[in-house]
Amino acid sequence: MRMRMARLGQTAALTLLLAMAQSGLAAAADLVVAMPNWPSGQVTANIIKSALKKELSLDVEVREMGTMIAFAGLASGEVDVHPEVWLPNLNSLVTRYADKVQLADTGVDAWQGICTTKQTVEKTGIHSVTDLLDAKKTAALDTDGDGKGEMWVGAETWSSTAIEQIRAKSYGYDKDLQLLQMPEDMGMASVDAAEAADKPVVFACYSPHVVFKLHDIVKLDEPAFDPAKWHVVLPADDPDWLAKSNAPVAWDKAHFHIAYAKALATRKPEVTKFLESIDFTPEEITDMSYAVEVDRQTPEDYAEAWVEKNPDRIAKWVKGGGQ
Repeated sequence: MRMRMARLGQTAALTLLLAMAQSGLAAAADLVVAMPNWPSGQVTANIIKSALKKELSLDVEVREMGTMIAFAGLASGEVDVHPEVWLPNLNSLVTRYADKVQLADTGVDAWQGICTTKQTVEKTGIHSVTDLLDAKKTAALDTDGDGKGEMWVGAETWSSTAIEQIRAKSYGYDKDLQLLQMPEDMGMASVDAAEAADKPVVFACYSPHVVFKLHDIVKLDEPAFDPAKWHVVLPADDPDWLAKSNAPVAWDKAHFHIAYAKALATRKPEVTKFLESIDFTPEEITDMSYAVEVDRQTPEDYAEAWVEKNPDRIAKWVKGGGQ
């Protein structure tokens, strides 16, 4: 019996030691950077990690997580940085956490909307969102034989995906189009396949993005953005979000920024100075997307190589200046 108790005691001690070791490992990193599930955000997260290690000797952990979880982590102190916060997509989230989360002043200009390919326009006549209300035209987008066209609207976890569902309902084309949600690599693969097979395709899109470099892309015409007509409620804010939302107009001008915990300015001011100075160009964002989606480089490898090739740029960011 004593032998058994001794073994149980040893097991408990080992379990405790393992838990303590794991806790120590989790706390070992100087900073935690959230990594989203799209290429440029993944690369940027790893550039921040590699640059801070190289220039400031900081141990940075890059952790995969959704934006909602990342913002909660920024507010609680479990996360320090989010590399790519899109606006106006996340306006409500930024407002909700305004007392805990800071957006870097420098951002990247962007665009969001609905796209097709030149050959789709030529084959179907689809060149405007109003054409998506024509069931005869959208039938050409049918890929599964049910007579109803399909359209990729984004990854399941993206805020833009919910907004595209709202826009589809508001315009009315959700009645004749099946709105597909899937990871970006699958969505973009469907565009590649359609182009290769000379088939029509329509999809939610954003730029900067590699798809504009790979194919002859056409942005569908839409009524201009009107703030009086843009009433967007996100799923995280209300379970009845879709019914309460309406947005029958184009997106407002988009841009994205690095976000960081406000507490970081006191704890590590040298890091916030660095983050505020990062000034990627749209072309560099496209290159990141190309490297991951086309060249199949890992975000980590591309980021490390980028940091090695841009020592002067990194040094300027550390000193508090951009290009």
